[in-house]
Amino acid sequence: MRMTVTTARLLAALLAEPGTDRYGLDLMRATGLASGSLYPILHRLQDAGWLTARWEEIDPVAEGRPARRFYRLTPDGVVQARRALAELRTQTTVPAAPGTARPAW
Repeated sequence: MRMTVTTARLLAALLAEPGTDRYGLDLMRATGLASGSLYPILHRLQDAGWLTARWEEIDPVAEGRPARRFYRLTPDGVVQARRALAELRTQTTVPAAPGTARPAW
């Protein structure tokens, strides 16, 4: 799995509540990612087996909105995501130059 800052940010958001279904807008708000960045990452994570996706079972007319697509880390995805973030953190433990910030994930 290619680990970018945006992928790490998404994984961190998913790991904050690993047993909870999350939908796109919720994840965009939690990560600050735009849909054009978020959805390709979600698809890659799903293809890798780290994420499951399901459609919300509602009547869109009765609810007055479209059904949401929910995403959740698989048990293996939780393990892999924690491992990937831990590895990324060890790679970024070099002290930052004065006045610079560490990556925000």
